Amino acid sequence: MPDHDASRRRFLLQSGGALSLGALGGALPALAAPALIASESARPTLPYGLQFGDVGDGRATVWARADRAARMWVELGDEDGFRRALRLPGPWATAASDFTARLDLPLPPGAARRVRVAFEDARSGVRSDWCEGRLRPAPSGPLAHARPVRFVWGGDVAGQGWGINPGIGGMRIFEAMRQRDPDFFLHSGDTIYADGPIAAEAAAEDGRVWRNLVAEGVHKVAETLDEYRGRYRYNLLDANLRRFAAQVPQIWQWDDHEVVNNWSPGKDLAADPRYAVKDIGTLVRRARQAFLEYSPQRRSCDPQRARIDRVVRYGPLLDVFVLDMRSYRGANSDNLQTATDIDTAFLGRRQLRELADRLRRSRALWKVVAADMPLGLQVTDGTDAHGRARWEAVANGDPGAPRGRELEFAELLRAIRGVANVVWLTADVHYCAAHYYDPNRAAFQEFSPFWEFVAGPLNAGSFGPNPLDATFGPQVVFQKAPPKPNASPLAGFQFFGEVNIDPDSRALSVDLRDLDGRSVFAKTLAAT
Repeated sequence: MPDHDASRRRFLLQSGGALSLGALGGALPALAAPALIASESARPTLPYGLQFGDVGDGRATVWARADRAARMWVELGDEDGFRRALRLPGPWATAASDFTARLDLPLPPGAARRVRVAFEDARSGVRSDWCEGRLRPAPSGPLAHARPVRFVWGGDVAGQGWGINPGIGGMRIFEAMRQRDPDFFLHSGDTIYADGPIAAEAAAEDGRVWRNLVAEGVHKVAETLDEYRGRYRYNLLDANLRRFAAQVPQIWQWDDHEVVNNWSPGKDLAADPRYAVKDIGTLVRRARQAFLEYSPQRRSCDPQRARIDRVVRYGPLLDVFVLDMRSYRGANSDNLQTATDIDTAFLGRRQLRELADRLRRSRALWKVVAADMPLGLQVTDGTDAHGRARWEAVANGDPGAPRGRELEFAELLRAIRGVANVVWLTADVHYCAAHYYDPNRAAFQEFSPFWEFVAGPLNAGSFGPNPLDATFGPQVVFQKAPPKPNASPLAGFQFFGEVNIDPDSRALSVDLRDLDGRSVFAKTLAAT
């Protein structure tokens, strides 16, 4: 007898591969499961929902994870549903990628589109239920200049042992951000805390007890590839985050806690009893693979060559320059070198050169530099063998001329001097702030003034404020931090940022918002 299931799968692969945007003009037969299913366990599931990433230039990425080896299928409908949907075959989700899969979607301009994903079991051909989301295209076409842009940003998720607390509604800040109906979300790093064990309970302020949802493997620091992957799966157990991800496209970058606190090539774990794996290079390779598997960013044909730094062009009003301040840095040191060398690297020569060139050539009205660490805040990393302060970020506590990692940023700021409407957004320090960088108050003065806005944490311990370094002339215009370090989310010092660009006035407005979405600071910048 013929194998009808095998024939059906061949037909789906062949017909799906031939579809194009023209398929929007005709109805498609439903991708159906066999009529008889022995049990629901035979049907694949999507336990972590779906995510969208890197929306722009007429396309977007959709990401999902199956619970087994399966083929991804995606349908792109419209606001009326999927009756005339464009169906696209995606890749196989296999154990090699922890059963994650992603597909680049064509995204015509216009209204928001409905998107749904299903997986077809590799052996039986049984299909999962559809998992649905909603995707808004980036501005394009003749009316693109007339469309306002809104996005949110922040970092630091499930840090310091403050994980998903069902008793307070989980990670509620993601629902607060979703309620703002942003076009996209800029995740500024510390997407997980691989180095932060999550226990069932933790002591919070005023004698209160924080009760975490726990999962397999989160009781210890991540060392194996599966343990790193497990931290991303843990975050996606939160219903607020899954609902948010199904509606708001994301742009991810990474920082230190995706690997281990304050990691650099010089990280020494010899004295840390939590780690059986002492080689930082091994941990970085495993952590990077897990990050790239779970991030919904667009990927090149060769995943091993995927870069985290990139430019996301979001219509004529906005370009987002996503930095990678981890992959190319030298070892954390006293950061006082007087000339550039391997030890002063932070962005690295290639990224530094490309960033300066792309900022100068950008035709967007506003240029947002998405930095995973602040430029002028002092962030320490203990002391070195000589007892000198060791530095984790750019600043070095010396208010004089640029030294150490500051040399790269002096070069960058000099190279983009005169480029209009550049704004820096960041997270990392676990409080919110607004900084104005004024060359008239700086030791290094060869740059145009600019603003830096800091948001976070999204769901982690709150800290700060950090002292400023005067080399580039920053001044605190606003900051809000807890009275004591490592305040739990119950203390009310969780923050996200929101940016609005008005097409009529051409102004960019920034709000720093709290856990409930209330603005605690606002600033409007006029375009020049």
